[in-house]
Amino acid sequence: MGDFNATLGALIGSRICHDLISPIGAISNGLELMGLSGQMNGPEFDLINDSAINAGARIRFFRIAYGAAGEQMLGRPEILSVLADMNKAGRVQLRWLPPDAQPRAEVRLAFLAMQCCETALPFGGQAETAIASGRWSVTGTGEKMASLDALWLNLTGECAERNITPGTVQFALLPRIAADMGRRVSVELDEGRVAISF
Repeated sequence: MGDFNATLGALIGSRICHDLISPIGAISNGLELMGLSGQMNGPEFDLINDSAINAGARIRFFRIAYGAAGEQMLGRPEILSVLADMNKAGRVQLRWLPPDAQPRAEVRLAFLAMQCCETALPFGGQAETAIASGRWSVTGTGEKMASLDALWLNLTGECAERNITPGTVQFALLPRIAADMGRRVSVELDEGRVAISF
């Protein structure tokens, strides 16, 4: 039942993202055309345009992080495109080092780990994803980190899920999906740094 619920949740996430990406893309395209034609300009237009771009970027990111993974590969250009759009408005800059195409299921884990780093860095910083000898790592660094002790313990399975909110659901989802893939999540914490590996 648990596996079915997780699969159903991923399919729901995919459906929501699929249905939202087209209208958000249409809004962005319409705003771009209006800007090029000179029909609109000024801070109000910029605010609407930036918001549409940000919404589209987050939907594309969420589609990978929360949608059904499948067996397909994700090309490096597509991953970099999603992260570049996220970086335009994000307080945490997301860097991607793995070369070539990567399995979508593993990219999904990395994106969830990036979101954990975003939560840990409320004042900004960067989250860098790397892979070495089949082991993935997402390292978040910043001047100040939020205190997330219970959530970090949840990632490693050292305590039962607690304090999970809609804004921290990635801390519950990442270890479950990793376990389903035969991977174990580990966390290393230092001052101004967190390294999540799987």
